[in-house]
Amino acid sequence: MSTTTQEPTTAQAPEDERLPLGRTLLYGFQHILTMYGGVVSVPLIVGGAAGMSTAEVGLLVAAALFVSGAATVLQAWGLPFFGSRLPLVQGISFASVSTMTAVVSGDGGIQAVFGSILVAGLFGLVIAPVFSKVVRFFPPVVTGTIITVIGISLLPVAIRWLMGNNVQDPDYGSVHFILLGAFTLVVTLLCSRVPAISRMAVLIGIVVGSVVAVPFGLADFTKVADGAVFALPQPLAFGTPTFQAGAVISMVIVMLVIMTETTADILAVGEIVGTKVDSRRVADGLRADMLASTLAPVFNTFPATAFAQNVGVIAMTGIKSRFVVVAGGGMLVLLGLLPVLGRVIASVPYPVLGGVGIVLFGSVAASGIRMLTRIDWAKNTNQLIVATSIAMGVIPIAMPTFYDEFPETVATVFDSGISAAAITAFALNLLFHHVMPASSHKVDDRRHLSSPAESAQTVEVEGPEGDRP
Repeated sequence: MSTTTQEPTTAQAPEDERLPLGRTLLYGFQHILTMYGGVVSVPLIVGGAAGMSTAEVGLLVAAALFVSGAATVLQAWGLPFFGSRLPLVQGISFASVSTMTAVVSGDGGIQAVFGSILVAGLFGLVIAPVFSKVVRFFPPVVTGTIITVIGISLLPVAIRWLMGNNVQDPDYGSVHFILLGAFTLVVTLLCSRVPAISRMAVLIGIVVGSVVAVPFGLADFTKVADGAVFALPQPLAFGTPTFQAGAVISMVIVMLVIMTETTADILAVGEIVGTKVDSRRVADGLRADMLASTLAPVFNTFPATAFAQNVGVIAMTGIKSRFVVVAGGGMLVLLGLLPVLGRVIASVPYPVLGGVGIVLFGSVAASGIRMLTRIDWAKNTNQLIVATSIAMGVIPIAMPTFYDEFPETVATVFDSGISAAAITAFALNLLFHHVMPASSHKVDDRRHLSSPAESAQTVEVEGPEGDRP
């Protein structure tokens, strides 16, 4: 009688799944369509504040796409000590816009902006391992709250897109814009219910919405051929960075906010994908983020961060492969080198993006709510943490001018709903469950203070049709 022994097999992590090349490229393109507007908006705003010419703003846009793509590949593919190896799309951070516009309007100009980013990026790179240690203080009550607020904070962006995005446009908020977005939303939802195409629902919705918009004069692709087809990056095209103490200090504070948001996004993706996220993985992700931010000014652009809207793509489509995001990052690099391709994507009407944004960003909030269902609501402390943190996160969303009269340092940190909610939830969890734990709930506290990465191991994350992809 013979016996056969089998070698133990190691289960493949969900994010390491490799899909056929065609599907990988399509799903990657879907990610790029979702976040393209966010990437180009920052250089457009800062370039306008600096009084730059059209050609100079175009250079900023191309640089933003190129660096975002390279940062995305580094984050998702990963190198030793750099990159979370999760499906995280990197883009140019909105958190730094107000600080950069203030600096660029002063004596230092764009060179002072780039200098402050360079120093702040190096600072973030050095403290990333220390910053990542706080991940053990992010149990489901904290991460669930943060993920919920990420989704809520993105919804106003989708609404603005739905209305046309440009408040100066006389047609902003017009019925035909909103109807176009609603049509795109319906197409996306219907496609998400068809198993054969559910994972491409966002891409199909954007394509169909754009095609329908053309005969109604709501989309214009005639300018795609205008301008250069190919352009190489020009390092330090605006001159050598300069360093101003005030600008550097302000940007360091902004970088801490960016690191908080990136940590939240890493935890959110880990939860949605259903994979282990420990402090080392967070540190690797933050190092990739900070390295990209440090090198960004050399290539004429601004700090990089993980894009929360792409977390919504993963939550809705169930596509967890990091190689899909790597493909998307490669496309962003190409867009930075081939402005003609960027002009194609830039021609997608904002109401179309708003239509898909409604369900994408809502999916992020729904993921956070689902995570919160796992906590012990009988514990009053958990209820207080969630209630207070969500309220703090919604304040800058509901009333954008709330912090206008506060010192700039406070306004910079709390004017982001995501960072406000993250800081509040983290501090209250630390206070209630570590500094002042209720003695009658010691067993519950230990159970509920397990890391979100450990919790993710026991949760089945469903795909669009209720099955695991």
